[in-house]
Amino acid sequence: MEENRWRAVLITVIAPIAWGSTYVVTRHLLPPDAPLWGGVLRALPAGLLVLLIARRLPHGAWWWRSIVLGVLNVGGFFVLVYIAGQRLPSSLAATVMSTSAVSIMLFAWLLMRQRPRLAAVAGAAVGLLGVGVLLGFDPGGVDGWGVAASLGAMVSSSIGFVLTARWGSDVPALPMASWQLLAGSLVLLPVALLVEGAPPAPSPSSTTGFAYVAIVGTAVAYVAWFTGLRRLPAETVGVVGLLNPVTGVVLGVAIAGEAFGVVQAVGVALVLAGVAAGAVAPRRAGVGRRAVARRGAVGTRGAHERRGVHARAGRTAVARRSAAVEAWPTRPEARGTASAVPGGGVGTFRASAL
Repeated sequence: MEENRWRAVLITVIAPIAWGSTYVVTRHLLPPDAPLWGGVLRALPAGLLVLLIARRLPHGAWWWRSIVLGVLNVGGFFVLVYIAGQRLPSSLAATVMSTSAVSIMLFAWLLMRQRPRLAAVAGAAVGLLGVGVLLGFDPGGVDGWGVAASLGAMVSSSIGFVLTARWGSDVPALPMASWQLLAGSLVLLPVALLVEGAPPAPSPSSTTGFAYVAIVGTAVAYVAWFTGLRRLPAETVGVVGLLNPVTGVVLGVAIAGEAFGVVQAVGVALVLAGVAAGAVAPRRAGVGRRAVARRGAVGTRGAHERRGVHARAGRTAVARRSAAVEAWPTRPEARGTASAVPGGGVGTFRASAL
């Protein structure tokens, strides 16, 4: 069981790492003035690709659920992330988004009654402290609209992810991802046509960028994330999401040449410690299961004993009734009457032909 949990955690971490890399790609490779088309061109190819693999269409309530989740997790989310990626440095955009660790815990508590564990809360607090260190406690010069877009994307995706966990326990990750990606992109497509007109002209850099965010940052990432939502508590998935800013900082240093010193190293270490603390399963889970098993065994034995007592009592009552019937008068005038049989209530006897 513990091995399966850590395997699910390792699959899930693919998503925040991939998402953290999309900020760098968006800022340096994609056109700056096309957030709506950016969302469509990111989600629609990814949704079609995953649907070809899943080969499964929505059914029943999942038609409208896919639209709701597609708007929250894809349509609105991708547009806001695109704006944040264009207006903020990659590390800062990923840092603000990492507050979803706390947001997911809150919405999971409100919508799913999943009360967060102390370890998960502590892990989120440590991780957010690391985020603050990465931010450098220096908000001066930060684009306010970019921060607002990041916070809006964080709230939208947090609600969407919690609803996905609540509704999608019986839906595999592949069809779940394809339905939401396609629904979100199809809702966004007419809005992009009305507001931004024709899609942006392709270029070598934008083609490379859109291919990366569609395949790695969306198709692969969403399948990994929905796999985690199906197999892990929402609080654990939220804390794992703190790897997002770590990826942003590392890629910012490697690609954009951003400075990386002691402060950044301490921040990354705190975020990783928070992820590890939040991902660890409760120690007493096994003890609790054994206790439940013991209570179940005791209850089973008690039920067997009670059934045995009732069976013995029933046999005794039957024996008393038989004795009473044998002792009943056999005179003709006594037959065909109704009377109280000792131990057996009221008995009616059929008259015999004389």
